Amino acid sequence: MTSTLPVAVPAGPGQQPGPGGRRPLGKSLLARVRPWMLLTPALLVLAVLLLWPLVRVALFSLQDYGLKEIVSGEPNWIGLANFGEIFTSEQLWAVVLPNTVVFAVLSVSFTVIFGTAVAVLLASLGRVWRTIVSSAIMAAWAMPAVTGTYVWVWIFDADRGVFNHVLQSLGLQDAPVNWFTDRWSFYAIVLLNVVHHGFPFVAITVLAGLLGVPKELLEAAEIDGAGAWRRFFSVIVPQLKQIFAVVIILSTIWDFKVFAQVYLMPGGAGSNREVLNLGVWSYTESFGQNRYGFGSAIAVLLTLLLLGITVAYVRTILKEEEL
Repeated sequence: MTSTLPVAVPAGPGQQPGPGGRRPLGKSLLARVRPWMLLTPALLVLAVLLLWPLVRVALFSLQDYGLKEIVSGEPNWIGLANFGEIFTSEQLWAVVLPNTVVFAVLSVSFTVIFGTAVAVLLASLGRVWRTIVSSAIMAAWAMPAVTGTYVWVWIFDADRGVFNHVLQSLGLQDAPVNWFTDRWSFYAIVLLNVVHHGFPFVAITVLAGLLGVPKELLEAAEIDGAGAWRRFFSVIVPQLKQIFAVVIILSTIWDFKVFAQVYLMPGGAGSNREVLNLGVWSYTESFGQNRYGFGSAIAVLLTLLLLGITVAYVRTILKEEEL
């Protein structure tokens, strides 16, 4: 009659097995806690630099906070009154929210489409030309938003702008036009600015994914008779779903809270109320009108809007992966 002997479980590196080959409870707990101990300094820095300012803005949004409260240091709690004023404001529904949402949808769409097209072009080039062109387009991304905005302001300037000069030289207009006074032409210029500044990130990110797509899949699809468009949408896009999710989420966050590209345009700092978006509206109400509580409430609304969009999009992506 044979007897069964217990099998000892080998201990991990640097650990002594306990009775019966089991790992000691204290060391097992330490192994689980050690990563968090290493992350604690960075998490504390992030909490001080990011979390606490967010908490302060949320607290300000519940107060009637202005110069009087800054001097006295006494809070003036008014609950959700600031949010009530925001949601009953005609400025929000007629101007600010349409400007913010429509512009974000258009800018994200054009940035991702144009960036993807550039990535496909780069993938078709040789290594030398790919490096040269990639370095050239990255100069647009490295350019500060302030500098890029002033370049576009100069291009469309009513008196000395290149755009007006070209149109007059071609006989398409008789006199210079101030393109910054009209709401639609104003945001068309902002759209050009944002797409020009944002497409290099999309192009380089998508290019990295394109170079990682197995060539066997593309060759098999081509043998089956799939054309270039069919191969792109049926083979490449599914392979790059995660990459597109990242660039779309990041582009949405950046374009919803776009500030400098609007604020630095003529009339964008608040003098032209027809071109306000949520970011500029929050700034002008806070530092232009000294209504820091009301401006903080607008900032909280923008943060919640971005958070809701991001969560909804990520959940959609995760559900598609489960199917």
